[in-house]
Amino acid sequence: MADSRAAGGVELVLGGVRSGKSGYAERRALGLVGIDRWVYVATGRAGDDEMAARIAHHRAHRDVRWQTVEESRGLAGVLAEYDDPRCCVLVDCLTLWLSHCLATDCWVDERRALLAGLGACRSRVLLVSNEVGSGIVPLGELSRRFADEAGRLHQDLARLSTRVTLVVAGLPLMLKEA
Repeated sequence: MADSRAAGGVELVLGGVRSGKSGYAERRALGLVGIDRWVYVATGRAGDDEMAARIAHHRAHRDVRWQTVEESRGLAGVLAEYDDPRCCVLVDCLTLWLSHCLATDCWVDERRALLAGLGACRSRVLLVSNEVGSGIVPLGELSRRFADEAGRLHQDLARLSTRVTLVVAGLPLMLKEA
C-alpha cells in the first residue's frame, strides 16, 4: 500500500463501526514513502470498563512504530506539535473527539482550530471517523446535533482532503483522489 507522493496532505477515512477503517488507515500510513515518524492520536477515553477494554485492545494490537498520543479534545495543538514533512499523524477517531467536544461545550472553537491547523500542517494526516449519516434521523436533540455536526465536519474535511476513502466490510472504496 505504498504511496510515492511526497509527505503532506490530508486523508479522510470513513466507515461504520467495525468496518475495518482503523486497520486500513494504519496500514496505509505505515506504507507511506518518505515518512520516518508515525504519531497515533487516540481520542478515546475510558469512561467505563467496556471502553477501557477497547482501548487496551487497540494499544496491544498497534504496531510498535507508532508513538501514541492520547488527546480527547486539542487536536490542533497535536498537529502543531508534530508539524514535520517526514511525520504521519493518524487521528482515530473524529466522532469520539466530536462527542468529547460537544459534552464540554468547546466544539465551535475546537472545530475551527482543527480546520485551520489542517490547512497549515506539513505532516501527512490521516483522519478516521465513523460515517453516521446513513441511518435514520435520531430522536433526541443531542443525537441529532451530533449527527448534523459529524456530517458537516466530514463534508468540510472531504473538501480539503487530497484523498477520501469509505471502508465497508474491510474493503476500501475510493471516493476522492487528487
